[in-house]
Amino acid sequence: MLQQTRAQAVIPYYERFLERFPSVQALAAAAEDEVLALWSGLGYYSRARNLRRAAVEIGAGGFPRSYEGVRELPGIGDYTAAAVASIAFGLPHAAVDGNVLRVVARVEDDASDIGSAKTRERFRGVAQKWLDAGDPGRFNQALMELGATVCVPRNPLCLVCPLAKVCRARVSGRTGELPVKLRKQEPVRIEGELLVIERGGRVLLRQRDASASRMAGFWDLPSPEDLPAAKKAARVGEIRHTITHHHYTLAVRRAAVRGRVGAGFRWFAAAELDAIPFSTMARKALELAGFLGVRR
Repeated sequence: MLQQTRAQAVIPYYERFLERFPSVQALAAAAEDEVLALWSGLGYYSRARNLRRAAVEIGAGGFPRSYEGVRELPGIGDYTAAAVASIAFGLPHAAVDGNVLRVVARVEDDASDIGSAKTRERFRGVAQKWLDAGDPGRFNQALMELGATVCVPRNPLCLVCPLAKVCRARVSGRTGELPVKLRKQEPVRIEGELLVIERGGRVLLRQRDASASRMAGFWDLPSPEDLPAAKKAARVGEIRHTITHHHYTLAVRRAAVRGRVGAGFRWFAAAELDAIPFSTMARKALELAGFLGVRR
């Protein structure tokens, strides 16, 4: 849940998730839609699908106790596998996140592009050489914490850093220039409208096609293109949302539609929304329109 998401935003989701799924077995037995519904609002929904798939594998065969076994679980990459292997099982694998990449770049005074897979792999090798094989879990946590609290991106606290004497960037005066990340995708700005259509205390949502490349099966508010016959009414306001480098600015309007709606649409009461996966943009729009209370 913390992947690409602030801890403050994660905490309430984490608490609700563990209350509903207190064990691996409970998560493995759950329907995917229920898991996605509890994840709704956190984004990057492949994380939730992979977490459930991993629970199914663990429930069937037990938790793997090797780096390679952990790495093979759905959704697990090198960093997570190394963190679990070292902290849970004391195995000598360096866990390299963004904080560690920054520490390595500065200690080594290396201006290579950390956006490059080749550079990240080389920096991982440096961290592996540094690793205390006798206590790898604590070492990994200490190095990550050093990057998060002392060797911070801006204005690093070099005077209290335990690595100050061996930091080559401090000697060269390039601490503030490192690490270097050259690859940055230009933002894509997207504008549009979302329609809040209510009838009898229920709101109309459309389900994304199962073949959709992103958020397949999720429910969302319709756009004017989805319902050309909808009659627009008052403009409620505007929401903004960012997904990676895509920046959305969406006007939220009330609207009405007569008669029956086609396949793929369904009316939902507010109390039903917690049981279905629906998009963060839809939640923001419904909160703006007063159909939903603001989630804390």
